[in-house]
This record gives sequence, structure tokens and C-alpha cells, in this order.
Amino acid sequence: MPKYLIEVKHDATKAACDEAIKVFLDTGSHFLSNADWGCMDEEHKAWFFLEIDNKDMAMSIVPPTFRNRTKIIELLRFEKDDLKKADPVHQ
Repeated sequence: MPKYLIEVKHDATKAACDEAIKVFLDTGSHFLSNADWGCMDEEHKAWFFLEIDNKDMAMSIVPPTFRNRTKIIELLRFEKDDLKKADPVHQ
């Protein structure tokens, strides 16, 4: 199953940080309530990992008010024999 890194941005204000954290914690979603936050280092984003079928399903986990500020990155693990996996991306 594909694995994704979900990055969710929010504004760099105390109110925006508080609201984003509250929304994530209030969802009851294990993924969102265990997100990692960069606010204390002035990186106003939350990150979490998700194994799910596709990017659309990953986006559906994100609260609607943050979807337009979300980046979803599919992650792959490479081994020595897998170097050709990256060929199509670099054509």
C-alpha cells in the first residue's frame, strides 16, 4: 500500500496555530491527533504519515478548511537494485 507524507500549512499567528491544533485534536482521527508540528521552530506546518490507497483518500483525512494548504507526497523506499524506479520521473 502506498505511504504518504501529509504536510498541512497554517498561518504564523498564535490564533492560527491554536485553531489548527484544536481542529486536529478535535477530529478524533488517530492520524491527525498524532501529527508533528513545527510551530515552535517557526515552521507553521503539521506533518503525519499515512498508508492509504491513493492521494485522494489521503486528502479526505485532512479537515476541509486545510485542504487547500495541504501537500501530499508519496514516499518510496529504495534499495540498491531499485535505482531504475526513479527513471520515469527524471525523463
